[in-house]
Formats: sequence, C-alpha cells, structure tokens
Amino acid sequence: MRNFSIQRTLVLPLTLGLFFTSCKRYSSDFGDTNLNPAATTSPILPALLTNVEAGLGGYGAQTRGGLYCQYFSETQYTDVSLYSLPQLSFEGEYSGSLYDLQNIINTNTSNNMTQAARILKAYIFSTITDRWGDIPYSQALIGNKTPAFDKQEDVYRGCMRELTQAVAAFDNTSAISGDIIYGGNVAKWKRLANTLRLRLAIQVSKRFPAGSAWAGTEFRAALADAGGTITSNADNFTVAYPGGNYRSPWFSLYDGRRDFGQSDVMVGVMSSLSDGRQAAFGSSTLGVPYGRVRGYVDPWCQANPNWSRILSESNRQQNGRVALVTAAETHLLRAEAADRGWTTENMGSLYQAGIEISFQQWGLSVPAGSYFTQPNVALSNPAGTGANIRNIAVQQYIAAYPDGLRGWNIWRRTGFPTLTPAQDATNSSRQIPRRYTYGQTSYASNTAAVTAAAAAIGGDTQDTKVWWDQ
Repeated sequence: MRNFSIQRTLVLPLTLGLFFTSCKRYSSDFGDTNLNPAATTSPILPALLTNVEAGLGGYGAQTRGGLYCQYFSETQYTDVSLYSLPQLSFEGEYSGSLYDLQNIINTNTSNNMTQAARILKAYIFSTITDRWGDIPYSQALIGNKTPAFDKQEDVYRGCMRELTQAVAAFDNTSAISGDIIYGGNVAKWKRLANTLRLRLAIQVSKRFPAGSAWAGTEFRAALADAGGTITSNADNFTVAYPGGNYRSPWFSLYDGRRDFGQSDVMVGVMSSLSDGRQAAFGSSTLGVPYGRVRGYVDPWCQANPNWSRILSESNRQQNGRVALVTAAETHLLRAEAADRGWTTENMGSLYQAGIEISFQQWGLSVPAGSYFTQPNVALSNPAGTGANIRNIAVQQYIAAYPDGLRGWNIWRRTGFPTLTPAQDATNSSRQIPRRYTYGQTSYASNTAAVTAAAAAIGGDTQDTKVWWDQ
C-alpha cells in the first residue's frame, strides 16, 4: 500500500452509507465556494487526487443499497430495511470529490492526471444518477449554483463520452501523481475506463436491448479498444487501506457497534448453491432475518450471538480492501453480452472464468466442476437468445458482494435474484425502493430545478423507476 501521508489532510470513510467530501468545505452548491483572499489559491493536485481516491471506499461499502438488494439486514434500527423514505442529498458529492476532480481537470498541469480525473468523475456521476435518476450534470461544476437537472439518459451518454475520450487522450510520458490505487499506471487506467464502459452499456440494456442499438454498439467498441479491459484480479480497481488512522470502512462498521449483519436472504442464496464464497462473505452461516421490525430482530440477535457479520473477520481488518471494479465483473458482463447477442464471444467460457476469478479474488480455491452443473448455475440455453440472463445475473449479484449499489443495480435491471419485499415494510407501496428521493438541500437551494425534475420523472417517490429501469 502506498503512503497515505500527504500535504493535505485526508477525509476517509469512517462510517458506511455516507459519502465524503473534502475537508475544506461542505457547501450546498455545485462547485462554487467562498474564497479567502488570504489563503493559498493554487490547489495541490496530487493531494486532491489522493483525497478523492481514498474516499472511494464509501461507494463500495454502502449499506443502504446493500439493504435494498438484501445483501444485509439491520439488527437494531430497522428503518432503512423497512423502506423508510430515502430523502437524501447529493450536493456534498458535488462540492467534495467532484469539485476536486474538476479542479484537476481545469488546472491540467499533467495530461494523464487530467484523464484519470475524468474517469473518476464519470464513475462518481454514474453512481449518483443510479441512485437518484435525473441529476445536475451538464451545468454542474462550473460555478452555477442552480443548475438544471439532466435526464439520466443524457448523463449516461455524457459519462460514456468522458470515458471514451479519456482513454484516447492518455499519453506515454506525463505523470499521475498522488495515485494511491494504480500508482500512475496508464495501462491500468485505460482498462478501468473500458470496463466502466462495459458496465454502463449493460446497465442500460433494458432501454437498448438490440445488439445494433446504442448500448450494444458502445459495448463492442469498449471491448475492441486497444487499451483492453480488466481481466486479471491484479488490475482490479480496489482501495487498499493501511490501517491505523485510515481504516477500511468494513472494519469501522463493527468498531464498537453491531448494527448490520449478512442477511438470511444472502446466506440462503449461497447455501442453495453450496457456494464456498460464503466463507469470505460472512462470519458464519446464520443470516440475520431480513425486513423485520426491531422488536423481532433485536431479541433474535441477542438469542443468536453467532449471527453472521458482513464479511469474515479476516476480510474486514483495519488494513482491508474495498473492490469497486473487478475482473470477475468484466467476464460476467461479457458473458451476458454474448447471451444477448451483442457479441459472438464464447458465453460459457467467459461465464465460468468470471466465477472462478471471483473465487480467486477472495483467496479461495476454484469450485469443483459440479458447481457449474447445478440447474441454478448451468447455462443450458444457446448464446444469443437472452435465455440465460437469470443465472448470469445471479452470479453477477454474488460477485458484486458486498458492493450494495452494484447489487441493487443488478436486481433493478434484471429482476434477479428474485427478492421478496420486507415482511414488515412501512412504506405505502410495501415494495423495495427503486431510487432515492431528492433531498431537502435540493428543494431549499435549487427549488425550481428540482421541482421540474420531480415532475419530469413522474413524481419524486422511491417507487418511481429511474430511466434505465423502465
């Protein structure tokens, strides 16, 4: 792990379900900030990049998405898993990490650092739009305090352009300083960007199912790019924490509290397949009942102290890792694309390789051949028919664990695995939320734009499906 000691105080994730901004501000605007004329105005760009990368673990260790996709259960305070209103604000992500990345891009002292910042900006924007839907994009980060909200399709197209252009713009000489993930390795940044292009293309497959449509065309272009994709765990986009003052968010989750556990739903999925990854995914095989009120689940946990924590103890140490984009995902996305008829690649080989690489990612032995012949694992239909999506999606869901947003995205996009809403749900529809609702900060500081956005999507509710989910 590279040195986290830099010239600027870092803000690292110490709790889950939150996203983090720079220590210098917590403004509610979209990139502008009050300036102190006596302060140094030239940003230290390597410090900005380090700060952003160090905070990325919060995106892969998000409990809310993990509760919605039923990776996790709440053990005491059960509001989120019972679907209380997710009225949450995204402004801190704009004035924090996105603003820092835009600062790197605008200053442009190193071309390759600029391209890395563009890739990270596209990644973060994709996670914001996946949670809320329509968001400020084209008018954000340019000093506009009341930017209009862009349609999610336009955000997706913009992110895809950003990733494509960044890959093409890298050079062979300029440095990427402050890069604590890839150490300035341009080849790995290109692979990351192309893999994100695969992810974004598959994510909109509901809207563009035909191979000749935009998503399929973009998928093939990314796959054919000379920069390649992430195909080895050595190239995974992973935040590695050194421990001490900079601890893995999964360690911090249990540092004095026990509010979350692995759900009985997730344990059930793993048990039904005799899947050895459960040894890494939880601390036991006793999943916590999902979607029950505190009066039920709290006594249950007290009576069953061996309930499964999220991840095994060895995988949630202070110096743990949070994987955000992996080789297993690449292979499984490619298997799905082949099944959809977007490519002519070997679906079965990619699918099996994706599962094997996922086991290896966790330091586990590749499963025996009998694992792949189970009815709920085997691909028994010809490629190109789209008839294998269920089993492929379930394996994507497993391989994404414990990244709650990825799991929630996979379920919303495919409907798999089949999930039953919380038994004790408190929302009026009693259905699993499909999006976050816009926060009070948006309504207070950008009233006209957020009101227009709410009307455009058919109502600012947690049951309103985002564009790619329709």
